[in-house]
Amino acid sequence: MAVKAKYQDVLNLGEELKIQNGDVQEIDGQLKITGTANTPYEKNLIWDKIKEIGGENPTDLVADISVADESVFHKHVVASGETLGKIAKQYYGSASKYNAIFEANTGVLKSPDVIHPDQELIIPNL
Repeated sequence: MAVKAKYQDVLNLGEELKIQNGDVQEIDGQLKITGTANTPYEKNLIWDKIKEIGGENPTDLVADISVADESVFHKHVVASGETLGKIAKQYYGSASKYNAIFEANTGVLKSPDVIHPDQELIIPNL
């Protein structure tokens, strides 16, 4: 299997996330990937996919993914039925960290119990 085909799911994810300045080259059986993710969260998603396919330290891939905006962990658009707790669980692994999201969005949110679909929330770095 060609290395590029092996990591096709990583490349597809990069396109889905709209990785900027992306470049992919296969040289001597090694895949070299570069690009810029919008946020640290998106960079983590790319690395998680790489590790899922190639293991913790893949020798057939070299990736240099930078981040365009390090000031936030991510920007999240609220979907119907979501709560701050559910969003905190998605990004931090713990619903109890919902208050960090609320505090970062007091200009948009009046109460941690009331959020609306299509609001864009800042997910802060912890």
